[in-house]
Amino acid sequence: MNPIAAIGTKPSEAGLKGAELELRGIRRQFGETAALDRVNLRIKPESRTVVVGPSGCGKSTLLRVLAGLDRPTEGHVMSDGADVTSRPIGARDLAMVFQDYALFPHMSVAGNISFGLRLQRRHDRRNGPSRAFIDLEVTRVAELLGLEGLLQRRPAQLSGGQRQRVALARAIVRRPRVLLLDEPMSALDVSLRATAREEILRLHAELRSTLVLVTHDQYEALTMATDLVVMDAGRVLQAAPPQEVYRRPANEFVARFLGSPAMNIRRVGSGTIGWRPADGRIRPRERAERDLAPSALLLTAVVERCEYTGSGQEVVCRDDRGTFTVLQQQDEEWVRPGDDISVAVRQSAIHRFDPRGDRIDD
Repeated sequence: MNPIAAIGTKPSEAGLKGAELELRGIRRQFGETAALDRVNLRIKPESRTVVVGPSGCGKSTLLRVLAGLDRPTEGHVMSDGADVTSRPIGARDLAMVFQDYALFPHMSVAGNISFGLRLQRRHDRRNGPSRAFIDLEVTRVAELLGLEGLLQRRPAQLSGGQRQRVALARAIVRRPRVLLLDEPMSALDVSLRATAREEILRLHAELRSTLVLVTHDQYEALTMATDLVVMDAGRVLQAAPPQEVYRRPANEFVARFLGSPAMNIRRVGSGTIGWRPADGRIRPRERAERDLAPSALLLTAVVERCEYTGSGQEVVCRDDRGTFTVLQQQDEEWVRPGDDISVAVRQSAIHRFDPRGDRIDD
């Protein structure tokens, strides 16, 4: 990936609100394969829109089409109502951070951060930023991301977390109206990922940009998004606030994909029902009638195994129709493998899907 593509050429004014983006009927064909298949999506200004889905679902292609790195086979990309489908990345007032950071190895941290502004100055001596302005902005962004003591180092002298912050600094130094992040935390360990999430959320509040983040991590998706987009096979299956996607999945795929452990699914007649593991209540079978009635769904099973999670345990149960999972919290009476149990699920926690897998609302 060419690092130049990560930087546009026009700095936004401080305080300028993020742009509204829209994909209209976007199709991106690679040979016989449709990486994006008639995608329609509106991204709200100043939102944190997180795109999630399995590998190969088209989420990174969607980001590249938004950026202008990929031209759609069909359809239009809109920014604040204007058609920008044919505009290059440098004319879209956006910045992008790639999965591998794409830093210049021969440049210092300061050189990497300032590269886009220096490129603009070189192309437009009259209206481009002055050297003093560039130095001031590099200092400002370095302080914002805790890089002030690393400005003279080269990327090879930095940790993974530090390189990620340099890539972010290079992207935000121009205050872009749109910030695109393609799995920027995938190379970090667990503790650094938590720190990186906090930094990105803080930066979003500071910049007021429209943030579009692609990730395969469900926890990142649920905790960082104001709007969550779930994709599969090049299509958008659901786009809504994360609470709505989790509590009211549009179809069986979204229900299974989002959540860990995954939603329990059972075939009932021509359709299916599902329930989240956290929505099941476990009691020893001899106490079920007293403790669990009335319930919309009551299952009798044997505990197959228990997995400790720190805050509770995952209980894998088996009945005559297969296995399902229930989450028990610390303050509950824990069961053990081999126990005969009953599991109850309340009416409001049951999800129903038709034969095509689409949600059925009561």
